[in-house]
Amino acid sequence: MTLDAWFIIGTIVGLGSTITCIVAAAMKKKPNDITLLTLAAVELFIVAYTIGSLVRILSGQDMVGEPWEFWGYMFTAAMLPVAGFYWAMMERTHWSNYVMSAVGITVVVMLARMAQIWYGTTMAAQALQQGIGS
Repeated sequence: MTLDAWFIIGTIVGLGSTITCIVAAAMKKKPNDITLLTLAAVELFIVAYTIGSLVRILSGQDMVGEPWEFWGYMFTAAMLPVAGFYWAMMERTHWSNYVMSAVGITVVVMLARMAQIWYGTTMAAQALQQGIGS
């Protein structure tokens, strides 16, 4: 898998949100400004990633995989923080922080898949095959 700046920054934001929410839940704290702001940070990153992806496409870069699959992951990743926020507002207990912690790590996994769709997974296999065939 190709690690680009989008994936690295998204991983930092997503894992930061997950860790913050897990710590708050373990301390039996209800959702608060800090945990909700970490969800907002994840959402803000996804919005920036969407804009960045559109710029990359408009500048002539093509993704290796299917565009519909990439944008499907992008839409779903953008909806997760919104769903986590609504859950936290409806159930104001420390358990909501566990639900919100799942948002960050899920977005990280989705970012990994989006990177595979963008750059392709066959590059590594081709490089390995060329190394063996030499």
